[in-house]
Amino acid sequence: MSGWVIAVLSCVVSWAQPGAPELGILVMAHGGDPQWNRDVEATVAPLREKYPVEIAYGMARTSTLREAAKRLEDRGARRIAVVRMFISGDSFLPATEYILGLRDTAPSEAEIGHLVHGPHGPSPAAGAGHHAPDSDHCMEKPERLDAKASFVLSRRGVSESPLVDEILLHRVKALSNDPKQESVLILAHGPGDEAENERWLANMRMRVQQLYKIGPFRHIECETLREDWPDRRAEAERRIRAYMKLGSENGGRVIVVPFRIAGFGPYKEVLEGFEYVADEKGFCPHPSMTRWIEETAQDCFAGLSARP
Repeated sequence: MSGWVIAVLSCVVSWAQPGAPELGILVMAHGGDPQWNRDVEATVAPLREKYPVEIAYGMARTSTLREAAKRLEDRGARRIAVVRMFISGDSFLPATEYILGLRDTAPSEAEIGHLVHGPHGPSPAAGAGHHAPDSDHCMEKPERLDAKASFVLSRRGVSESPLVDEILLHRVKALSNDPKQESVLILAHGPGDEAENERWLANMRMRVQQLYKIGPFRHIECETLREDWPDRRAEAERRIRAYMKLGSENGGRVIVVPFRIAGFGPYKEVLEGFEYVADEKGFCPHPSMTRWIEETAQDCFAGLSARP
């Protein structure tokens, strides 16, 4: 192997090591109520012993990204891996690229509005168990950061990772008593766009395959509530309630698991009147979610090391 190749590989390895100089991790997370945020903090906490880490809450908010980036720069970070901890890789991507200087043109108002609230604006229940419409987590007009650090942005959603399989397996296994009498309902927020919704569901169905290791369940179903789009949500609620009714017949038992970064969202209200079993925990906190953040950051570090 030539000396040049060895030098390049050494550079990549050194940048990927915990504690490497000038590196930092910026975790983007939607944010929610205090418990939601505590679950995310608990997931990130083990990484703080290895790296400078900051969290920017919100839907690609310029202010929280600016503050988190500045804190990392103040700690010496000059190359920052931005880990987007969203279910879908599509979520808030154009705005984030623009804010970090990775895209020349700002996303249009229509593009931002569609990503956040759909074509008809926010639904009355948009904040139920997630974020209130007037909370600190609402969308801001994106503005480019004035930062000295360089950024590399993760682009894959959490739902694309096999590490989620381990989390779902752990959650369901802890709740299951007799799979032959049980149905499993996996519930997600869901987007407004039909094509993107199908991508969500395809990823969810891939992630639940490991659940069959537990035993022959009566049925396993994945649903997106389409929470911020009233017409689509009403249709989804009808399907969900029909599934709950069917799963409860003949002595059946329904296990409900949220396919969410954290928390149970508005599912208590949706499932009111039905008996079911749930621990109401999302993916955070869980060791596999911590591992997902670190592995995603490592991929970003590899990209950073290739830059001049």
